[in-house]
Amino acid sequence: MGWRDPSALAAMRGIKAEGGWAVVCTEMVEIHPAADVTPYVELRLWSDQDLPVHSHIVDAIHAHGSLAGIELCHSGGTAVNLWSREIPIAPSDRPASSSFDDPVHARAMDKEDIRNLRLAHRAAALRAKKAGYDLVYVYAGHGLGIFQQFLSRATNRRSDEYGGSLENRVRLLREVIEDTKDAVGATCAVPVRLSMSEIGVAGGLERAEVMDAIAFMAELPDLWDLCLSSWQYDSQTSRFAEEGFQEPYIKGVKALTTKPVVGVGRYTSPDSWCALSGAGSWT
Repeated sequence: MGWRDPSALAAMRGIKAEGGWAVVCTEMVEIHPAADVTPYVELRLWSDQDLPVHSHIVDAIHAHGSLAGIELCHSGGTAVNLWSREIPIAPSDRPASSSFDDPVHARAMDKEDIRNLRLAHRAAALRAKKAGYDLVYVYAGHGLGIFQQFLSRATNRRSDEYGGSLENRVRLLREVIEDTKDAVGATCAVPVRLSMSEIGVAGGLERAEVMDAIAFMAELPDLWDLCLSSWQYDSQTSRFAEEGFQEPYIKGVKALTTKPVVGVGRYTSPDSWCALSGAGSWT
């Protein structure tokens, strides 16, 4: 529904809160016109003009006692910017990869672009705080976030301090987490949503490498929210995939950090969850 139908979006999230969800999050929210994923429909937080929509969503969630989370996202090389007409940006020059095969090419970011990206993300975090969100996400998941594109050798071919070694490729994500925490202060949590792999991507992230990246930043975010590569792998339902099919990817992360760790497992049985958590039998 996104920016085209905000009233329905607020109502839907309010219903989730009424149903007992502890935290209700938005979809990925575009932080800048250069992150425009039209014709997909996502929420936007490009400017203060978008604040009334977000305040409406937050109020609908808070009305039933749930916390409201926002997933701030810049899609980088997967944003072809058909609405905004901005030239797409990416860690390295590449065809801008939408599902519609639009003939658009993303240019490689220079240092000024990186500084401007950090400023845009910080500004969006401040707006999210103003709208009343309780959790302000840094989004590096599903192959869609520019921070994942910096992490991955498949999309980052830079030779400066933002490319090459894993420590360098993690640098921008670390900086943006720090920027976001500084912006929102102690009033909002700052989780990170991170892909644990890039299944089917030649030269893409592998689980062991992502584990090392998490170890670099173990205590930096307030929560680790883990997912898989792209939607066709991450969003399988328990009807078509084994219950808890993502467990092998997220297992062991909690040993790297004292912060909460959540994941997507498509669990349908309380007994399965209890076995995973060590809580014993449901009864």
